[in-house]
Amino acid sequence: MDTHTSHWPVGFISRMSEWLGPQAPEFFTALAKRDIGLRLNSRRGALDALASRIPWQTAPVPWCPEGLWLQEEAPAGGHPYHLAGVYYMQDPSAMAAAVLLDPRPGEWILDLAAAPGSKATHIGARMQGQGVLVANEIMRHRVPILAMNLERMGVANAVVTNEMPERLAGRWPGLFDAVLVDAPCSGEGTFSRDSQAIRDWSLATIAGNARRQSNILYQTAPLVRLGGRLLYGTCTFAPEENEGVIAGFLEQHPDFELSPLPDIAGLHPGHPEWVGAPALLRRTGRFWPHTGPGHGHFYALLRRRGEATDLPGLWAGTATPGRVLNLYRETLGTVLVGAPPEEGLFLNKDDQLYICPVDPKLLEGLRILRPGWWVASQRHGKVNPDHALAMALAPEQVQARVDLEPEDRRLIQFVRGGFWQDAGPPGFVLVTVDGFPLGWGKRSGGRLRSRYPIHLRKQAPGLAF
Repeated sequence: MDTHTSHWPVGFISRMSEWLGPQAPEFFTALAKRDIGLRLNSRRGALDALASRIPWQTAPVPWCPEGLWLQEEAPAGGHPYHLAGVYYMQDPSAMAAAVLLDPRPGEWILDLAAAPGSKATHIGARMQGQGVLVANEIMRHRVPILAMNLERMGVANAVVTNEMPERLAGRWPGLFDAVLVDAPCSGEGTFSRDSQAIRDWSLATIAGNARRQSNILYQTAPLVRLGGRLLYGTCTFAPEENEGVIAGFLEQHPDFELSPLPDIAGLHPGHPEWVGAPALLRRTGRFWPHTGPGHGHFYALLRRRGEATDLPGLWAGTATPGRVLNLYRETLGTVLVGAPPEEGLFLNKDDQLYICPVDPKLLEGLRILRPGWWVASQRHGKVNPDHALAMALAPEQVQARVDLEPEDRRLIQFVRGGFWQDAGPPGFVLVTVDGFPLGWGKRSGGRLRSRYPIHLRKQAPGLAF
């Protein structure tokens, strides 16, 4: 055993060696590597054009049209394109989730355990801003990073919630065309980067995870509408948490069936024989680190039997006092080309203005961080455009823009909340890098001062030049 795997759990090595046989050495070697993927954001432009702008050597991810696989060491997390939402850093095998779920524009989709947002932002991009995405996270401390990543990637049709699945099911039975359950697991696929997963590994932990995963699926099932689909995924190889959980779910839920997964590159059949599950479970799928880029994932696609029923329409009302609405129209009328969006405009108790894709009555009594697209805030008799508005706009939708090159030192000033000399006309300005949005600045007195959010400025020291 090499130095990378010598500290891995003996039980894990023994199990995988037995199951994989002659493939085991290759598996362990591949799992010890750190494959870095970049998933391009189709909300920022055509994929070919975006790929041509990436300044490092990459290879395509076979199963994901938006996916690239870095072929060299690169400061991808510190590049201005990362802050501009041009790409999301994501394990290549995790990119398959949105491909297999197949979200479609206009659908109602729930990502149940969405933080930090890798899969939710992928789903949102594929929805093309149409329909409703509910990005839920059970752990409260993880919800803000989920919201920030949705914002960074320009997703404007998402509601961000912090709820338990049983509470969502109690309020929204049969509401969703598709539900993603990216289940908490033993994380064997993360051993190369997560020392805590190594320390926590045991057969008892695996068994406990399987019970928790079964409970989550049981609580989540009522959220899926008739004819809808439920995608279950983990980043572990333990069959007890994968094929075993799905076998138990199907036994208890005859209203669901296991759908065959599409025949895509890199996806291998499940292994029901490892846990004595029915042969039908070969319809589940596994990505392996030694057969493609990434550290491995398990997926199972379930469909709820029955004929689909009509979904509620998008909310087109306005719940904003007339005085605030007039300020909103006046301010954003000087910022945007054309009239600002008003359908679904909602002023919450914190004086934040959102474009809500769902009727606010559907959200009452639930823990909501973002009821929709945060477009502006009202303070002291003024309305200011929000950062989330900037990140979901195309450059041609604003009246004033300052475009910087990736090597421009003013980028550091911008993300640190600074300013520079600029004699242009006063008002809000969209600051972009190579045409990709970074946020608002405001000109006055011959200066352009950054309006980059304070909570994001800590990323500035990581900018790579």
